[in-house]
Parts: sequence; structure tokens; C-alpha cells
Amino acid sequence: MNAPRRPSANPLRSSLVRHLLVVCFAATLLAACGKTNGPAPLVPVEIDRSTSCTLDGMLLADYPGPKAQIHYADRTEPDFFCDTMEMFAIYFKPEQVRQVRALFVQDMGKAEWAEPRDHWIDAKAAWYVHGSSRHGSMGPTIASFALEGDAQKFAAEHGGKVLAFADVTPAMAILDGGVLHDKSM
Repeated sequence: MNAPRRPSANPLRSSLVRHLLVVCFAATLLAACGKTNGPAPLVPVEIDRSTSCTLDGMLLADYPGPKAQIHYADRTEPDFFCDTMEMFAIYFKPEQVRQVRALFVQDMGKAEWAEPRDHWIDAKAAWYVHGSSRHGSMGPTIASFALEGDAQKFAAEHGGKVLAFADVTPAMAILDGGVLHDKSM
């Protein structure tokens, strides 16, 4: 006995289905190419005349020296600091358990010391000068630079030691407001 005959498949329909499958597969691959694991990279937020320091409420634009910002995983807006010393002090605190997504500091090789604006760089890729004669908003600060050569030049002019991010220690990030360094008191 012969099996019942199936009607022959429509060649046009089969071809169309195959093309649709290929197109869907290609679209899926292309979409996957543009995706990254995790959230999009963060960009620094520019300060304005009303941007205040997270620690003390001081207006960042009113003070000299490099500023900083920390971006946390649980917040959309960064915490701003009127000095890199404050950023390091908070970052190094043992009780600091919030996940840090990004740290930014200003490149003092490009920004004006008296009124730094713009020129944000990745803090972990920056070069620093600790122990210089230049002061920030709260006294002694840790100057930040995109280029090691700019940090070396600054250290030659103002003193201090050039360090990579990994070489800055908690003992260097003391928040005493410069009061311990004020010889007039």
C-alpha cells in the first residue's frame, strides 16, 4: 500500500521562509555586535557656578585647583569634590562599600589652576603630584594630569613627587583642611 501523497511544498514559499530566517539571523548578529557587557561607559559631568561639593557644600567654581567626581553604580548623578584630596579620602575609606563605576579628575596640564573648567580625565589613568607648594580649595592638594610629562614639569616648578593612581596611598589623602600646615596658627 502506498502512503498518502502530500501536496508538494510551494517553492516560492520555502524560499521566502529561508530568506526571512537568514535576514532575522543576520539582524540578530548585527544587534549583538553593537552591545557591550554592562552599562554604557560613563562620561564626566561638567560643573557650573552652582555645583557644590558633596562633603561640605562649597561651590566648586569658587576655588582653585583640580576638582573630582565619583560616579556610583546606584546613582545617576556623580558626587562632586572641590579637591582631589577629598576624592581620594572618600575612595580610600574602608567603610566606602558603594560600587564605584568611574572616577574623574581635571587635567591640570590643560586647565587653569585658579579657575579650572572642563578637561576631565579618567582618574585611574591620570598622573598625580603629591606634596607640591600649590594649594587647592582646602589647602594642600594632589594635582592631577593626563600626561606624565606635564606632571613632571609641574613637580619641577612646584615641588612634589609624581605618582600613578595606584601609588597614591590613604596616608596621602588627609582631610585636615590644611590646618596642620598653617604656620600662622
